[in-house]
Amino acid sequence: MSRVRVSTGARLHFGFLNLSLAHQRLYGGLGVGLDEPKTVVTATPADGIDCSHRDARPYVETAVEILDVPGADVTVSSALPRHAGLGSGTQLALAVLVAVGRANDREVSVRQLAPRLGRGGRSGIGVASFETGGVLVDAGHPTARFTTDRPADGDWTVPSVAVRHAVPDDWRFLLVVPDADAGRNGDEEDESMRSVVEHADPDIADRISGVLSRRLLPAVADGSASRFGKAVSEIGRLNGAWYADEQGGVYRPPVGELVASVEDNPACYGAGQSSWGPAVYAITDAEHADEARDAGEAALAAADVAGEVRVVRGRNTGADIRRND
Repeated sequence: MSRVRVSTGARLHFGFLNLSLAHQRLYGGLGVGLDEPKTVVTATPADGIDCSHRDARPYVETAVEILDVPGADVTVSSALPRHAGLGSGTQLALAVLVAVGRANDREVSVRQLAPRLGRGGRSGIGVASFETGGVLVDAGHPTARFTTDRPADGDWTVPSVAVRHAVPDDWRFLLVVPDADAGRNGDEEDESMRSVVEHADPDIADRISGVLSRRLLPAVADGSASRFGKAVSEIGRLNGAWYADEQGGVYRPPVGELVASVEDNPACYGAGQSSWGPAVYAITDAEHADEARDAGEAALAAADVAGEVRVVRGRNTGADIRRND
Protein backbone atom coordinates (compact mmCIF):
# COMPACT_ATOMS: atom_id res chain seq x y z
CA MET A 1 0.00 0.00 0.00
CA SER A 2 1.34 3.44 -0.96
CA ARG A 3 1.81 5.94 1.84
CA VAL A 4 2.60 9.51 0.78
CA ARG A 5 3.79 12.28 3.08
CA VAL A 6 3.69 15.91 1.94
CA SER A 7 5.39 18.65 3.94
CA THR A 8 5.20 22.32 3.00
CA GLY A 9 6.20 25.54 4.70
CA ALA A 10 4.34 28.76 5.41
CA ARG A 11 4.51 31.82 3.21
CA LEU A 12 4.54 35.55 3.83
CA HIS A 13 2.39 37.81 1.68
CA PHE A 14 3.85 41.32 1.58
CA GLY A 15 1.03 42.85 -0.46
CA PHE A 16 -0.32 43.44 -3.94
CA LEU A 17 1.13 45.49 -6.78
CA ASN A 18 -2.19 47.02 -7.83
CA LEU A 19 -5.76 47.07 -6.52
CA SER A 20 -7.09 49.81 -8.81
CA LEU A 21 -9.44 49.11 -11.69
CA ALA A 22 -7.76 51.98 -13.55
CA HIS A 23 -4.74 49.81 -14.43
CA GLN A 24 -4.56 46.93 -16.91
CA ARG A 25 -3.42 44.29 -14.41
CA LEU A 26 -5.17 43.68 -11.09
CA TYR A 27 -3.62 42.22 -7.91
CA GLY A 28 -0.13 40.81 -8.56
CA GLY A 29 1.11 39.29 -5.32
CA LEU A 30 4.49 39.68 -3.66
CA GLY A 31 5.74 37.19 -1.07
CA VAL A 32 8.25 34.61 0.06
CA GLY A 33 8.26 30.94 1.00
CA LEU A 34 9.30 30.02 4.54
CA ASP A 35 10.82 26.82 5.86
CA GLU A 36 8.69 26.94 9.03
CA PRO A 37 6.10 26.55 10.41
CA LYS A 38 4.96 23.55 8.39
CA THR A 39 1.89 21.74 7.18
CA VAL A 40 2.40 17.96 7.05
CA VAL A 41 -0.17 15.64 5.46
CA THR A 42 -0.04 11.86 5.02
CA ALA A 43 -2.34 9.85 2.79
CA THR A 44 -2.90 6.19 1.93
CA PRO A 45 -5.37 4.86 -0.65
CA ALA A 46 -8.74 3.70 0.61
CA ASP A 47 -12.22 2.80 -0.51
CA GLY A 48 -13.89 5.96 0.70
CA ILE A 49 -12.74 8.91 2.76
CA ASP A 50 -11.30 8.79 6.24
CA CYS A 51 -10.11 12.14 7.62
CA SER A 52 -10.87 13.50 11.08
CA HIS A 53 -9.22 16.90 10.53
CA ARG A 54 -12.05 19.43 10.23
CA ASP A 55 -10.31 21.81 7.86
CA ALA A 56 -8.69 19.15 5.70
CA ARG A 57 -11.70 16.90 5.15
CA PRO A 58 -13.46 19.17 2.60
CA TYR A 59 -10.24 19.30 0.58
CA VAL A 60 -9.98 15.50 0.74
CA GLU A 61 -13.53 15.18 -0.55
CA THR A 62 -12.85 17.60 -3.41
CA ALA A 63 -9.52 15.97 -4.27
CA VAL A 64 -11.11 12.52 -4.45
CA GLU A 65 -13.82 13.89 -6.73
CA ILE A 66 -11.66 15.84 -9.16
CA LEU A 67 -8.97 13.15 -9.35
CA ASP A 68 -11.63 10.44 -9.77
CA VAL A 69 -10.04 8.06 -7.27
CA PRO A 70 -11.78 5.64 -4.87
CA GLY A 71 -10.77 7.48 -1.71
CA ALA A 72 -8.01 8.12 0.80
CA ASP A 73 -7.16 7.86 4.47
CA VAL A 74 -5.67 11.27 5.32
CA THR A 75 -3.90 12.42 8.47
CA VAL A 76 -2.75 15.96 9.23
CA SER A 77 0.13 15.77 11.71
CA SER A 78 0.99 19.48 11.55
CA ALA A 79 -0.91 22.51 10.28
CA LEU A 80 -0.30 26.23 10.08
CA PRO A 81 -2.38 28.50 12.33
CA ARG A 82 -5.66 29.24 10.57
CA HIS A 83 -6.21 32.66 9.02
CA ALA A 84 -3.11 34.16 10.59
CA GLY A 85 -1.59 35.48 7.36
CA LEU A 86 0.77 32.53 6.80
CA GLY A 87 -1.09 30.80 3.96
CA SER A 88 -2.73 28.01 5.95
CA GLY A 89 -5.63 27.34 3.57
CA THR A 90 -3.65 27.08 0.36
CA GLN A 91 -0.84 25.00 1.83
CA LEU A 92 -3.29 22.55 3.42
CA ALA A 93 -5.42 22.28 0.29
CA LEU A 94 -2.46 21.63 -2.00
CA ALA A 95 -0.77 19.23 0.42
CA VAL A 96 -3.99 17.21 0.61
CA LEU A 97 -4.42 17.28 -3.16
CA VAL A 98 -0.91 15.99 -3.85
CA ALA A 99 -0.99 13.41 -1.05
CA VAL A 100 -4.32 11.97 -2.19
CA GLY A 101 -3.23 11.95 -5.82
CA ARG A 102 0.19 10.37 -5.30
CA ALA A 103 -1.20 7.77 -2.88
CA ASN A 104 -3.53 6.70 -5.68
CA ASP A 105 -0.76 6.73 -8.31
CA ARG A 106 -1.96 9.92 -9.94
CA GLU A 107 0.30 12.72 -11.06
CA VAL A 108 -1.18 16.04 -9.97
CA SER A 109 -0.89 19.44 -11.65
CA VAL A 110 -1.11 21.70 -8.61
CA ARG A 111 -1.31 24.89 -10.66
CA GLN A 112 -4.06 23.55 -12.89
CA LEU A 113 -6.20 22.09 -10.11
CA ALA A 114 -5.72 24.68 -7.35
CA PRO A 115 -8.70 26.77 -8.54
CA ARG A 116 -10.97 23.73 -8.17
CA LEU A 117 -10.14 23.84 -4.46
CA GLY A 118 -10.78 27.59 -4.31
CA ARG A 119 -7.07 28.48 -4.14
CA GLY A 120 -4.85 30.80 -6.19
CA GLY A 121 -7.58 33.26 -7.08
CA ARG A 122 -6.37 36.76 -6.35
CA SER A 123 -2.80 35.86 -5.45
CA GLY A 124 -0.58 33.18 -6.90
CA ILE A 125 2.02 33.41 -4.13
CA GLY A 126 0.72 30.46 -2.10
CA VAL A 127 0.64 28.14 -5.11
CA ALA A 128 4.07 29.27 -6.31
CA SER A 129 5.51 28.88 -2.82
CA PHE A 130 4.19 25.30 -2.71
CA GLU A 131 5.75 24.65 -6.13
CA THR A 132 9.18 26.28 -5.84
CA GLY A 133 9.57 28.50 -2.78
CA GLY A 134 11.73 31.62 -3.11
CA VAL A 135 11.03 35.34 -3.28
CA LEU A 136 8.06 35.58 -5.63
CA VAL A 137 6.15 38.15 -7.67
CA ASP A 138 3.11 37.02 -9.63
CA ALA A 139 1.70 38.64 -12.75
CA GLY A 140 -1.82 39.23 -11.45
CA HIS A 141 -4.92 39.10 -13.64
CA PRO A 142 -6.15 41.14 -16.60
CA THR A 143 -8.43 43.73 -14.96
CA ALA A 144 -11.10 43.28 -17.61
CA ARG A 145 -11.49 39.57 -16.75
CA PHE A 146 -11.06 39.60 -12.97
CA THR A 147 -13.09 42.44 -11.56
CA THR A 148 -14.45 43.14 -8.09
CA ASP A 149 -16.67 40.04 -7.89
CA ARG A 150 -14.90 36.82 -6.98
CA PRO A 151 -15.42 34.18 -9.69
CA ALA A 152 -16.80 30.78 -8.79
CA ASP A 153 -14.24 28.19 -7.71
CA GLY A 154 -12.42 26.93 -10.78
CA ASP A 155 -13.34 29.88 -12.99
CA TRP A 156 -9.85 31.38 -12.95
CA THR A 157 -6.28 30.43 -13.64
CA VAL A 158 -3.54 30.84 -11.04
CA PRO A 159 -1.47 33.96 -11.84
CA SER A 160 1.83 33.20 -13.53
CA VAL A 161 5.09 33.75 -11.71
CA ALA A 162 6.61 36.93 -13.12
CA VAL A 163 9.76 36.97 -10.95
CA ARG A 164 11.42 34.39 -8.75
CA HIS A 165 14.67 34.77 -6.85
CA ALA A 166 16.24 32.39 -4.37
CA VAL A 167 16.18 33.62 -0.78
CA PRO A 168 19.80 34.31 0.26
CA ASP A 169 21.15 31.75 2.73
CA ASP A 170 21.86 34.23 5.50
CA TRP A 171 18.47 35.96 5.46
CA ARG A 172 16.06 35.25 8.29
CA PHE A 173 12.43 36.18 8.92
CA LEU A 174 11.07 37.11 12.33
CA LEU A 175 7.50 35.92 12.83
CA VAL A 176 5.34 37.38 15.58
CA VAL A 177 1.87 35.83 15.70
CA PRO A 178 -0.21 37.50 18.43
CA ASP A 179 -3.19 35.83 20.07
CA ALA A 180 -5.66 38.02 18.20
CA ASP A 181 -8.74 37.61 16.04
CA ALA A 182 -8.19 35.64 12.84
CA GLY A 183 -7.53 37.53 9.64
CA ARG A 184 -10.39 38.02 7.23
CA ASN A 185 -11.34 35.06 5.10
CA GLY A 186 -14.20 33.61 3.10
CA ASP A 187 -17.19 35.85 2.39
CA GLU A 188 -15.94 38.55 4.74
CA GLU A 189 -12.64 38.77 2.87
CA ASP A 190 -14.44 38.84 -0.49
CA GLU A 191 -16.64 41.73 0.63
CA SER A 192 -13.66 43.65 2.00
CA MET A 193 -11.64 43.15 -1.17
CA ARG A 194 -14.59 44.25 -3.30
CA SER A 195 -14.85 47.48 -1.34
CA VAL A 196 -11.08 48.10 -1.48
CA VAL A 197 -10.84 47.51 -5.23
CA GLU A 198 -13.83 49.73 -6.00
CA HIS A 199 -12.19 52.69 -4.24
CA ALA A 200 -8.46 52.01 -4.66
CA ASP A 201 -6.26 54.99 -5.54
CA PRO A 202 -4.32 54.13 -8.74
CA ASP A 203 -1.45 56.43 -7.74
CA ILE A 204 -0.52 54.03 -4.93
CA ALA A 205 0.09 51.29 -7.51
CA ASP A 206 2.45 53.59 -9.38
CA ARG A 207 4.43 54.19 -6.20
CA ILE A 208 4.56 50.46 -5.43
CA SER A 209 5.86 49.80 -8.94
CA GLY A 210 8.72 52.20 -8.33
CA VAL A 211 9.64 50.58 -5.01
CA LEU A 212 9.53 47.12 -6.59
CA SER A 213 11.66 47.89 -9.63
CA ARG A 214 14.15 50.35 -8.17
CA ARG A 215 14.56 49.06 -4.62
CA LEU A 216 13.17 45.62 -3.84
CA LEU A 217 14.32 43.59 -6.85
CA PRO A 218 17.84 45.06 -6.85
CA ALA A 219 18.05 44.31 -3.12
CA VAL A 220 17.20 40.65 -3.70
CA ALA A 221 19.64 40.40 -6.59
CA ASP A 222 22.39 41.92 -4.41
CA GLY A 223 21.47 39.81 -1.37
CA SER A 224 20.89 42.88 0.81
CA ALA A 225 18.54 41.97 3.65
CA SER A 226 18.51 45.54 4.99
CA ARG A 227 17.48 47.13 1.70
CA PHE A 228 14.98 44.36 1.02
CA GLY A 229 13.43 44.84 4.44
CA LYS A 230 12.99 48.57 3.95
CA ALA A 231 11.45 48.00 0.52
CA VAL A 232 8.90 45.38 1.62
CA SER A 233 7.99 47.56 4.60
CA GLU A 234 7.23 50.46 2.27
CA ILE A 235 5.13 48.23 0.00
CA GLY A 236 3.26 46.98 3.06
CA ARG A 237 2.51 50.51 4.22
CA LEU A 238 1.32 51.50 0.75
CA ASN A 239 -0.96 48.46 0.66
CA GLY A 240 -2.22 49.42 4.09
CA ALA A 241 -3.34 52.77 2.72
CA TRP A 242 -5.69 50.89 0.40
CA TYR A 243 -7.04 48.79 3.29
CA ALA A 244 -7.21 51.52 5.93
CA ASP A 245 -11.00 51.91 5.85
CA GLU A 246 -11.55 48.14 5.98
CA GLN A 247 -9.15 47.22 8.80
CA GLY A 248 -9.14 50.38 10.90
CA GLY A 249 -5.78 51.78 9.81
CA VAL A 250 -2.68 50.96 7.79
CA TYR A 251 -2.38 47.85 9.98
CA ARG A 252 -5.15 46.05 11.85
CA PRO A 253 -5.01 46.23 15.67
CA PRO A 254 -2.82 45.18 17.45
CA VAL A 255 -0.48 44.75 14.47
CA GLY A 256 0.42 48.44 14.15
CA GLU A 257 1.87 48.56 17.66
CA LEU A 258 3.86 45.36 17.08
CA VAL A 259 5.24 46.54 13.73
CA ALA A 260 6.35 49.87 15.19
CA SER A 261 8.02 48.12 18.11
CA VAL A 262 10.09 45.64 16.11
CA GLU A 263 11.04 48.27 13.52
CA ASP A 264 12.60 50.32 16.29
CA ASN A 265 15.13 47.55 16.85
CA PRO A 266 18.22 47.81 14.61
CA ALA A 267 18.30 44.01 14.21
CA CYS A 268 15.04 44.25 12.24
CA TYR A 269 15.49 45.82 8.82
CA GLY A 270 11.82 46.28 8.08
CA ALA A 271 8.49 44.94 9.30
CA GLY A 272 4.88 44.62 8.28
CA GLN A 273 1.65 42.64 8.34
CA SER A 274 1.39 39.46 6.28
CA SER A 275 -1.83 39.36 4.29
CA TRP A 276 -4.80 40.22 6.59
CA GLY A 277 -2.68 39.36 9.66
CA PRO A 278 -2.47 39.12 12.53
CA ALA A 279 0.99 37.68 11.73
CA VAL A 280 3.75 40.29 11.81
CA TYR A 281 7.02 39.76 9.98
CA ALA A 282 10.41 41.44 10.09
CA ILE A 283 13.47 40.92 7.92
CA THR A 284 16.77 40.13 9.62
CA ASP A 285 19.83 37.93 9.06
CA ALA A 286 21.63 35.05 10.73
CA GLU A 287 23.98 37.35 12.63
CA HIS A 288 21.11 39.27 14.24
CA ALA A 289 18.57 36.44 14.61
CA ASP A 290 18.74 36.27 18.41
CA GLU A 291 18.34 40.04 18.75
CA ALA A 292 15.39 39.97 16.36
CA ARG A 293 13.73 37.21 18.39
CA ASP A 294 14.18 39.28 21.54
CA ALA A 295 12.63 42.25 19.74
CA GLY A 296 9.58 40.16 18.89
CA GLU A 297 9.16 39.02 22.48
CA ALA A 298 9.56 42.60 23.71
CA ALA A 299 6.96 43.82 21.21
CA LEU A 300 4.37 41.35 22.52
CA ALA A 301 5.19 42.30 26.11
CA ALA A 302 4.90 46.03 25.39
CA ALA A 303 1.53 45.50 23.74
CA ASP A 304 0.45 43.24 26.63
CA VAL A 305 -0.49 40.55 24.12
CA ALA A 306 0.32 36.84 24.25
CA GLY A 307 1.59 35.15 21.13
CA GLU A 308 4.30 33.10 19.43
CA VAL A 309 7.68 34.33 18.24
CA ARG A 310 10.13 32.50 16.01
CA VAL A 311 12.91 33.27 13.54
CA VAL A 312 12.89 31.12 10.41
CA ARG A 313 14.75 30.62 7.16
CA GLY A 314 13.37 31.24 3.72
CA ARG A 315 12.49 28.21 1.61
CA ASN A 316 13.93 27.76 -1.87
CA THR A 317 12.26 24.47 -2.74
CA GLY A 318 8.71 23.38 -3.18
CA ALA A 319 6.80 20.94 -1.02
CA ASP A 320 8.69 17.84 0.14
CA ILE A 321 6.88 14.76 -1.19
CA ARG A 322 7.91 11.32 0.04
CA ARG A 323 6.44 7.96 -0.79
CA ASN A 324 6.78 4.72 1.15
CA ASP A 325 5.45 1.62 -0.57
